[in-house]
Amino acid sequence: MTRHKTRGDAIRTDSWSSGRMSVARTGEPGPATDTDPRRWWGLVVIALAQLMVVLDATIVNIALPSAQRDLGMSDGNRQWVITAYTLAFGGLLLLGGRIADVVGRKRTFIIGLIGFAAASALGGAATTAGLLFGARALQGVFAAVLAPSALSLLTTTFTDPKERGKAFGIYGALAGSGSAIGFMVGGLLTEYLNWRWCLYVNVPIAIAAVFGAFALLHDSPGHAGARLDVPGVLLGCGGLVAIVYGFSEAEPRGWTDPLVLGLFAVGVLLLTAFVWWQRRAPVPLLPLHIVKDRNRAGCFLTMGLAVIGMFGLFLFMTYYLQVILGYSPVKTGLAFLPLTAAIIIGSTQISARLLQRVAPRMLMVPGMVLAAGGMLILTQMTVDSSYTTEILPALLLMGLGMGLTFMPVFATATAGVAPQDSGVTSATVNTSQQVGGSIGTALLNTIATTSSTAYITAHLHDPAQKALVTREGIVHGYTVAIAWAAGIMLLAGLVAGLMVTVKPPKQGAATETAVPESVA
Repeated sequence: MTRHKTRGDAIRTDSWSSGRMSVARTGEPGPATDTDPRRWWGLVVIALAQLMVVLDATIVNIALPSAQRDLGMSDGNRQWVITAYTLAFGGLLLLGGRIADVVGRKRTFIIGLIGFAAASALGGAATTAGLLFGARALQGVFAAVLAPSALSLLTTTFTDPKERGKAFGIYGALAGSGSAIGFMVGGLLTEYLNWRWCLYVNVPIAIAAVFGAFALLHDSPGHAGARLDVPGVLLGCGGLVAIVYGFSEAEPRGWTDPLVLGLFAVGVLLLTAFVWWQRRAPVPLLPLHIVKDRNRAGCFLTMGLAVIGMFGLFLFMTYYLQVILGYSPVKTGLAFLPLTAAIIIGSTQISARLLQRVAPRMLMVPGMVLAAGGMLILTQMTVDSSYTTEILPALLLMGLGMGLTFMPVFATATAGVAPQDSGVTSATVNTSQQVGGSIGTALLNTIATTSSTAYITAHLHDPAQKALVTREGIVHGYTVAIAWAAGIMLLAGLVAGLMVTVKPPKQGAATETAVPESVA
């Protein structure tokens, strides 16, 4: 089915080029950002919300042993504290993005903040494991509403190319470092307060962001006549939930378990039906021109692959530092600080400054090579590696690489999108991030476990050496999985180099680019 108009009739500008929306074409006023001196304070509000959403995927990891003891969770059920959040978040992001387009980004942003705060308070006060699981799922639901509206508000607030680069540098730094910050904050709160504060901490942050949003953020109302694509919601969100759930169950059950295989089969079937329906839907949940665009598709794929490797690093390094090297929760969190600092420097001081002068892939490809180099250094870990000489250099390389990559991915994927599609485009970027994280956790953990078992079986000849061989086997499993993660990072760099072909802004400044709406 082909529509006769192009979205170029609604918006004739590429954000990389002129950096301004065409008022004459859209019939809507462009965002009043270039004249609003408070727009940078608005960025603080958006950044607060994004940081809260990203770090909540990991902040409870370090607190999990304490919560498990308090609420009497079994070893088999404790994973649901993490999985309930990522499952709801990753599965409902597309719906959240389209709600932002229909209802209005600012309104959706505020609703998401209030709901996230309420779910966090409920989780912090949980007296049973089931209540905590439910609260974490509810957090994921509101995060799926909040994250796309935050990114699309950023997209429409900063349209000047130079300012856009700075804003996306900050946003990319938070997206890349939020998980590491989560480990650090989780360690501090767990050690000096208790695990419940890993959830309660969201409440004051969300309240501050709500007041800031009312005072500082500007947005046009939802688009008249827009409506939700209900069949698309059921097919797309159902397929994503099945895929994410399948990967989460692959870790405890194994890849050949009938439930895991059944979930993957259902997920693929639903997503295939989703694509078929989006070609025919009058108002599709995910307009296919968004993912058919070569540069955006390259960004989505690069993000997904990069996050597979990054989540693997977080998972293994957390256990390595605490279990093998004996670090406390706080010391573990502090050990991730150099990684966080490197991501921020890579995003705000390197990518944000260079993106106006070089093509995005000239940042993404070296970024992925640097990150892969850091991972390869970690493949040399042993049971008594030195943090300063062996772990720290790897974390710094990894952080710089992720900082170089994330900022241009976010900026390129959301550039030149029609206002009515900015929410769902932002949601697609976040979806690739969440699905990549779920795949990375399950895939790399399975590789690590299998490799550890094989090593211990092959080397355990003397029962007196069991403790040492077991520790060596665990570290061997980590290094094998990290080597796989390094390969996936290099694949992400290859994808970015081949698919993301957009030119630097200054080279394309003279040309207006229409965004096609035709979905053949």
